[in-house]
Amino acid sequence: MADSLLIKNARRVALMDDAGTELADADVLTRGREIAAVGRGLSAEGARVLDARGCVVIPGMVNTHHHLCQTLTRATPGAQDAKLFDWLVYHYKIWRRLTPELAALGARVGLGELLLTGCTTSTDHTYLYPRGSTGLVDAQIAAARELGIRFHPTRGSMSVGESGGGLPPDDCTQDEDEILRDGERLVAKYHDSARLSMCRVGLAPCAPFSVSPELMRETAAQARRWKVRLHTHLCETLDETEYCLARYKMRPIDFVESLGWLGPDVWLAHMVHVEDREITRLARAGVAVAHCPSSNFRLGSGVPPVRKFLDAGVSVGLAVDGSASNDSSDMLGEVRQATLAHRVKSGVGSMPAREALRMATRGGAAALGRDDIGRIAPGMAADLAVFDTDRVDFAGAAGDPVAALALCGASHRTKWTIVDGKVVVEDGLLVGVDERELARRADAACMDLLRAAGAAAR
Repeated sequence: MADSLLIKNARRVALMDDAGTELADADVLTRGREIAAVGRGLSAEGARVLDARGCVVIPGMVNTHHHLCQTLTRATPGAQDAKLFDWLVYHYKIWRRLTPELAALGARVGLGELLLTGCTTSTDHTYLYPRGSTGLVDAQIAAARELGIRFHPTRGSMSVGESGGGLPPDDCTQDEDEILRDGERLVAKYHDSARLSMCRVGLAPCAPFSVSPELMRETAAQARRWKVRLHTHLCETLDETEYCLARYKMRPIDFVESLGWLGPDVWLAHMVHVEDREITRLARAGVAVAHCPSSNFRLGSGVPPVRKFLDAGVSVGLAVDGSASNDSSDMLGEVRQATLAHRVKSGVGSMPAREALRMATRGGAAALGRDDIGRIAPGMAADLAVFDTDRVDFAGAAGDPVAALALCGASHRTKWTIVDGKVVVEDGLLVGVDERELARRADAACMDLLRAAGAAAR
C-alpha cells in the first residue's frame, strides 16, 4: 500500500458531513486518490503513517475566487487606500506588462500560499490580457500541476475600454472573437469533467463595466454548449450599480439575468450590494456566491448579506480574491474574517465558526459544482488539511479545537496538506519548493513591474 497515507490519532477530525460529525482521537486512511476509511484504530500495512496527535483534520478548503497574477503587486504604493474603481485604474498601468512567465510566477506564489494555509482546490480569474499576449492561463495551469493543487482556472476577458465607455485602457482589452476562440481552445485542451479531476476550466468575463452585453451573452451560450461553469464579478460596489443604471437602465442582477446569466452553472464574486428580493431570485436560479471578506474590507466595498444568502438556500463559498486587494492568499485567515464580519453585519450569533469552516469546504465545493471534494468520507477526494493545534497560539483552546481554527492562531500554516492523496505541504513547508528563492524572484518581478509603469516604490 505504498500509495496510502494513514493519519493517526488526530485530536479531532471534522468530516463536514450533513450531520456535522466530529471524531476525537481518530484516524483517516487514504488509498490512491481517494479517502478509504475514517474512524478509530485504523491500520494499513505499508501505508505511510502521519502522527497527528494534537492536530485537527478538516477537508481541504476550496478557494472560489482569485487573481493569481496580482500576487506580484501586493500592497502597491499609490493604491493602498483607494476604492475599487480608482484601485483598478492605478493597477491597469502595471498589469498591462503581464507575460506568461510572470503569470506562472504569480501562480506559484499564490497557489503555494493557499496550499500552506489548508486550501487544496483553487479557482483563478485572469481577465487582463495585454495586447498580443497569449498563454497566461496555460502558464498558470502548468504551475498548478507542479505544485499539485486542484485547479479551476477561468478564461477571463475585457473587451470594452475607455474609448467605448469602459473602465480599462484600450490596450488592456481584446477583440471579442479572439476572446471566444481562446476560451474554446482552453476548454478543449485542459477541461476535465471526470470525477476527481485536477483541472476544470470556466469562462469569466470580468464585469459589466469592462465587457459588452454581446460578449456576456455569447460567453454564456458557449459555456453551456461545452458544459463548463460561468463566473464574473457582480454587485461589488455602489459605483458598479450606478454604472449599470446609467448605461443599461437596470440594476446589475437584472442586467445579467437579461443576458442569460442566472442559472445553476453560475457563481458570482462579491455580491455585496444586493436587495432582499434579488436574493430570492438568486436562490431560485441556483446561483452560487464567492464571498471575499478581506478584499471587501480592504477596498471599503462593504459586507455582503451572507447570512441572508445562506438562509435563502444560496450556496456560498469563501475566497481570498486577488492578492493585491487582500493582500494575502491565506485561506484559513479568510475563515476568521468571515466569522467576524457577519457578527457585525447581522448579529453575534449569525456566523458560528463551524459555519465559516463549512463555507470554506462544502460551500466552495457546491459553488464549483463538485460533489467529490469538501467532505471527509470514503470515496471522496483525498484532499485534507491537517493543522497542529498543539502550539502556543492555540493554547487554552482545548475545549473546542475545531472552532479554534477560526478563532485562534497567529500562524495559519498546516502541518500537512494533502491533495489527490499526495503530501504537498510537510511540516509547514511546500514540498519541493525553495520558498525563499520563490519570494526573491517575486520581489524582483514586483520591482521591475513598478519601475516599468513609473509607479513609486517606498
